[in-house]
Amino acid sequence: MPLPTKKGVSVCVCVFSERSESAPRSPVRMRAGLLWLGLAGLWQALGTRAAITIDQVRLTVRPGNEVVSGTIVVLRCEADVSHSLLSPPTHSFSFLHNGQVVYSKNISASVVERTFSPARVSNSGQYECTVRIQDKAKTSNRQALRITGLQTPMMKVKSDIVSEGEDIIATCSATEETGTLMFFFYEDNQEVKSEVSNTNTISITLTMKKLTDIYLHCAYMVVRNPTAGFSNNSNTVKVFVRDLKELIPQISISPSVNVVEGDRVEIKCEVQDRSALEMFLTKDSTILHRFHTSFTYSLTVRAEDSGVYVCKTERGSVQKKVEYQLTVTALFTRPILTMSPYEVFEGEYFNLNCSSAVISSNKIRKEDIKYALLKDGQRISTNPIFRNSASLVTNGKYSCMAKARGVNRTSLPHHLKAKVPVSVPVLSAVGKVVVGRPFKVLCEAKNGTLPITYTLLKGRTPVDNRVVNGTERAIFTITSISFPGEIDSFTCLAYNRGPRFIRTSDTLTAPVIVPVSEPLLKPQEITVTEGSDLVLTCSVQEGSYPITFTWYHNKLLLPYSRQEVQSSKGSHIVKMIARDQRGDYHCEASNQALETKQSKPARVGVSLALWKKALIGVLCILLLVAIVIVLTVFLKKTSHPRRKKQATELSVKPSRPKSGDPMRMSLTLDIEDNTVLNGTPCVMGRNVWSENASGSDSDDHTDEESELVQPEQADPSREIPMPKSTEAEYIIQHTEVQVSTPGVPEQAEGAALEYVHLNNSEQETHDT
Repeated sequence: MPLPTKKGVSVCVCVFSERSESAPRSPVRMRAGLLWLGLAGLWQALGTRAAITIDQVRLTVRPGNEVVSGTIVVLRCEADVSHSLLSPPTHSFSFLHNGQVVYSKNISASVVERTFSPARVSNSGQYECTVRIQDKAKTSNRQALRITGLQTPMMKVKSDIVSEGEDIIATCSATEETGTLMFFFYEDNQEVKSEVSNTNTISITLTMKKLTDIYLHCAYMVVRNPTAGFSNNSNTVKVFVRDLKELIPQISISPSVNVVEGDRVEIKCEVQDRSALEMFLTKDSTILHRFHTSFTYSLTVRAEDSGVYVCKTERGSVQKKVEYQLTVTALFTRPILTMSPYEVFEGEYFNLNCSSAVISSNKIRKEDIKYALLKDGQRISTNPIFRNSASLVTNGKYSCMAKARGVNRTSLPHHLKAKVPVSVPVLSAVGKVVVGRPFKVLCEAKNGTLPITYTLLKGRTPVDNRVVNGTERAIFTITSISFPGEIDSFTCLAYNRGPRFIRTSDTLTAPVIVPVSEPLLKPQEITVTEGSDLVLTCSVQEGSYPITFTWYHNKLLLPYSRQEVQSSKGSHIVKMIARDQRGDYHCEASNQALETKQSKPARVGVSLALWKKALIGVLCILLLVAIVIVLTVFLKKTSHPRRKKQATELSVKPSRPKSGDPMRMSLTLDIEDNTVLNGTPCVMGRNVWSENASGSDSDDHTDEESELVQPEQADPSREIPMPKSTEAEYIIQHTEVQVSTPGVPEQAEGAALEYVHLNNSEQETHDT
């Protein structure tokens, strides 16, 4: 019998049965059966991996998905599981509320319930149930639970009667609610505090700052279910606030009237209840004295001590105060320091005067007031009048101090800074100065106290003025100058205190740029020979150096033709000029005025090279010779009248023809009338008959005689016009040779074979 396997191990226990049932069992066989049972139980105890599948998980809510707060709600989770185990498997149930596990339980049963008794708003939300068995897990359907209605909270205070400034301990509770709650506390219907609590009860401390009775209540909301809203307001608690009159202080000042500077004044602060409190004496937010019970404060007063004095008691958050107005009459007025003149330049004298008037004449006289002059806090004189010459050393902060009956009074400070006379200004050009164009100049003095007035002059005539008060500069615009020397006529004035301090600059000195005039282009030659160098010279009548010249050919820039020179003339050489470089040339000139002027174009011709000219001359001579020859021939031909052509027929027959002779020849020659061969037919100077005679020798007919037949008159209708061409022309019109062979009938004797026409237009030339 096979046992369940684990990790690929198979165990088999075999039981052999006896053939005879009646045979008694042996002890060995009994041990084998017990061993099998033991192994099977052990294998099951070790949790042998078996076949398990979770078919379905169901989650139900009873009595329903939407109930009123206080209802008992049951969540039931049921799992359908198929398995091959010998005993029911262990189910791990987990309940999830809004995705968070809120309850878990391991049980062999397939059903688990979760009960809310009673259910509250905090239990509202989305619920799921997850079942896990060994390595298998399955989640149920999702169920929504909505619980409506919040419990009305209860408000309590530790004591409903408190003193002013005493703390109140207030408690708000909703005993039946669960979950995280946010509590809100209200004082006279105004929210004063809010706190979050994980329990359904919270206590807070409130400080009473009013002297009137107050009314407190509270409310709450569920943090995890804000859609449920706020609960109803709790009950309202009235708290009685008792005023602490025993903490009100008393203040007194002695003497209280006709207080004059230098008098000794005592200020008393008293209170009835002296336990656990603090007392303060203040003036203008300054604490003059502090003590834990009643006290007396004394001081020698001055006029500045006049004002409101406050005596204040403080216990916890409770404060009580009382005020007193003290008026102190001054012995003398605050001294006044004056300077004359009010503004002083370096090198000028100035006077300082310190004075004060007596107020309490019954206390002091004017002679009782003593003065001291201070500079930067150091005494420099005891005389109320001080005189000195202004300089950098005397600059500083001056004040004077008056003293009588132990009372000191100091004047307001006076800052002395001697003005600096304006220095001689410098007039300079801003940027380039170009004749005929506007330019700017700057007039500036290195030293001088602002404001400084600058005036631009041309000669002695004011042109413009500027007042400089800060960081701006005196920059003037000059419309233009006509020639460089005109720049020397400009000067500027600077002054900062009337005509006595006017300073005049030197004349304006600056490099003046004269724009270039229209340039003139002069080629070295109007016509140059091909292969030679062309020198182009460009010059201007006016213009400041350096001047930049540029040359162009047919409006195209010549390579490497830009040239900057320190003169009014520049040259450019076109090396090894070619025929295609003839045409119009011009140049441009410019300088620092940034104005380019262009010359008028100059046309340059390029003649052929000498060897080309010689070659052309030779060719021309040869052409002329050829023309002369042709004309001569033509004129010679046209000088003779045209003659008719003569036809000559030559017939050659053997004197003694043989029956076997196959040949008969008829030859017709047409020649011009200017033939000088006396009727003897000749072709290119050779006798026809001689050729025929030599031919007869080859035929071995030595005894044959030749018969000359006189030429017949040529038929005028067959006359052929002479061609006009001067060249020799031979035209073979028609030639036919007929040869008779044995056995073939011979042609008629009188029939000519054919005619051969030879036209020789230059017969005379060949004869000569």
